[in-house]
Amino acid sequence: MVQLLKVHGSENQFFILDQTKLETQLTDKELSNLAIKICNPDNNILNGADGVLVINDSTHQDAMGQMRVINADGSEAKMCGNGLRTVSRYLSEKFNKDSFNVETLETDLEVKKSEDLAKGVPAFSVQISPISFEAKDLPFSYNGEDEMIEQEVPEFLPNLKFTSIAVPNPHLISFVDKINEADLGKLGKYLNEANPYFPEGVNVSFVEILGNNQLFVQTYERGVGFTNACGTGMSATSLAFALLYPDKFTDKEDISVRNPGGMVKTHIELGNTKEESSIHLIGNATFTDTLDIDESSLHALDLDQFTIKSTGEEEDYLNFVDAIKA
Repeated sequence: MVQLLKVHGSENQFFILDQTKLETQLTDKELSNLAIKICNPDNNILNGADGVLVINDSTHQDAMGQMRVINADGSEAKMCGNGLRTVSRYLSEKFNKDSFNVETLETDLEVKKSEDLAKGVPAFSVQISPISFEAKDLPFSYNGEDEMIEQEVPEFLPNLKFTSIAVPNPHLISFVDKINEADLGKLGKYLNEANPYFPEGVNVSFVEILGNNQLFVQTYERGVGFTNACGTGMSATSLAFALLYPDKFTDKEDISVRNPGGMVKTHIELGNTKEESSIHLIGNATFTDTLDIDESSLHALDLDQFTIKSTGEEEDYLNFVDAIKA
């Protein structure tokens, strides 16, 4: 039998698959097909998810393990901040370590256990890196510009300004007085289909500034659509906020970032250049359910026979969210 975990960071939902426990690891095609099927809520497997987080052994000397991120549409993302927190907790409990590195597609990232956000709500802090504003790294193309920072782009939406940052996932960010979900959905869908600006698609976030070091972020995520939260999106947004609104930002405190799924914190330290800045994302790592299935069924993509058991952690997380709203 194989055990998958249903997990979330700020209600950004995932299944964790530890391939080191399999007799035969899934091929890339099998992983893609698994994500497409298990994440689809119409298949009635714990209401689906935004992706599958795959854990492998790392060949890097200083990394505890490797994380791969397979989106709900079967594509692979370079990184996922919310997902990395849950993988960090899994590896922390597996190896009894509170601080270590995790290998991702782009780089090895520092992670560490943080104080619980509330009773029964474990939290982890994860490094978000590398950072780039260069068009070639997102990639994007607009009027031959090398960067897009607080720039009006009427081809996207009128009367808004946009900033693009790769961390390393590509993000397009706009600070607005009030989030218009219809506009966000329309722009996100357009920029994640064939378009002349972002050939590989982009995560699109609208942001409300709630006060000093306080934000609300909603994201249309590449490969997923609307999500309750996007970890790298909130991280990139926090850096953009620190750069563009110095009168409302202080590096002496964490930034509180609310989202449709709850809240995280980010810590930003500005560097000598934008790219030399540092970002840490701090938030919950909640395990909601275990799912036991035969390994042969996993390879055959036969997901009709499995055993599910709740961990009870979701009730504690919802109590935490209610306390935030109060």
